[in-house]
Amino acid sequence: MGGFTKFETASQLCSYVGITPTIRESGSSVRGRARISKVGNRKLRNLLFLCSFTACKHNKGCSDLYQRITTKGKNKKLALIAVSNKLLKQCFAIAKSGHPYDPTFVSVLEVK
Repeated sequence: MGGFTKFETASQLCSYVGITPTIRESGSSVRGRARISKVGNRKLRNLLFLCSFTACKHNKGCSDLYQRITTKGKNKKLALIAVSNKLLKQCFAIAKSGHPYDPTFVSVLEVK
């Protein structure tokens, strides 16, 4: 991936990996459920999914996200995909900023 140099935003990276949700619908009569696109890098997507298991145990932000989604009654696999997405965005932010990981960091966007 070239050290994230090809991507300007984290959403571009998530689309490259293929873990962004896409809505499949045709016209007004056929409405499908939102699923991940699976267009991107398959190996990276699988690695992120496996890493999400460990992140749910040891990363506070990821475990909070997992608990919030599962308590709403959503599928556990969907919650793990959301954790994978969060992990990828955290990696992107760390690589772009050059700062080490800080578990107490709160984004300016989250405060508002």
